[in-house]
Amino acid sequence: MIAGSSGLIGTALKKDLHEGGHDVVALVRRSPAGPHESRWDPAAGTIDADVIRSADVVVNLAGASIGAKRLTDSYAAEVRRSRVDSTRTIVRAILGDDAGAGFSGMLLQGSAMGFYGDRAEERLDESSGPGRTLLSGIVRDWEAEAQPARDAGVRVVTARTGLVLASHGGFAERLLPLTSRGLLGALGRPDTWHSWITLEDHIRALRFLIDSDHHGVALCISPHPTRDAALMRAFSEAAGKRPGFRVPKTVLDIAVGRAIEDLLTSQHGSPTVLTRLGFAWRHPTVEDATRWVMAAR
Repeated sequence: MIAGSSGLIGTALKKDLHEGGHDVVALVRRSPAGPHESRWDPAAGTIDADVIRSADVVVNLAGASIGAKRLTDSYAAEVRRSRVDSTRTIVRAILGDDAGAGFSGMLLQGSAMGFYGDRAEERLDESSGPGRTLLSGIVRDWEAEAQPARDAGVRVVTARTGLVLASHGGFAERLLPLTSRGLLGALGRPDTWHSWITLEDHIRALRFLIDSDHHGVALCISPHPTRDAALMRAFSEAAGKRPGFRVPKTVLDIAVGRAIEDLLTSQHGSPTVLTRLGFAWRHPTVEDATRWVMAAR
């Protein structure tokens, strides 16, 4: 069962699971197109609890996109509400009337590195505490809604995702038109740390976590975070260009608003859980990643 199956990660995960021979049911807000879909309304808290409780794995990736609109106060409230409502609705369905006793599956709960806020040079892992930014507050509230399932003994894996690099959608899509022409050298501070992962490795990491016995937080990022300027340089060089100019934070604030903090916060993350469990990245370095992204365009 996947909530948020129409987004970048959800679409890729659904395709990968289908190709692996799994039965996948997508939660949709419209009339279902067939047995592979189930209708829900997270804002109203309505969902088919029987369908949820019959699943081996419930994947919750639902929530309004942070980068889709300027992050005004009203849209920030919508981003928060969409994540809280979705998770609360799913967890209530999982627990049912017997505090989860009839549910034998797991909940793979989406989350984000935004949990940590701006941490400069601090090394971050699954045990690090939350930050104090707008986005870190949203992510804290998002994760907290899954706590009742954990308290009831349900296996919950919280996948904190970094910048997802792909040839379409997400972080790279917004940058590729500039970096591929050699027009961008850095966003804000060139020394900002980015924790990132390719879309392919992210889907593989989610599948790996599902098949593992891990419960709790897992950072879904590469083991090699990179400085902002190095990431922009790698994209430019993968396109056969030299890096361009630095875009000052003041310009980005005017153009994008507070959503830009998702790109400008410094987060030096270490995926200690995936490393300990023996996950093998196909694109561990930013050079590997940007070559893969450019080749897939």
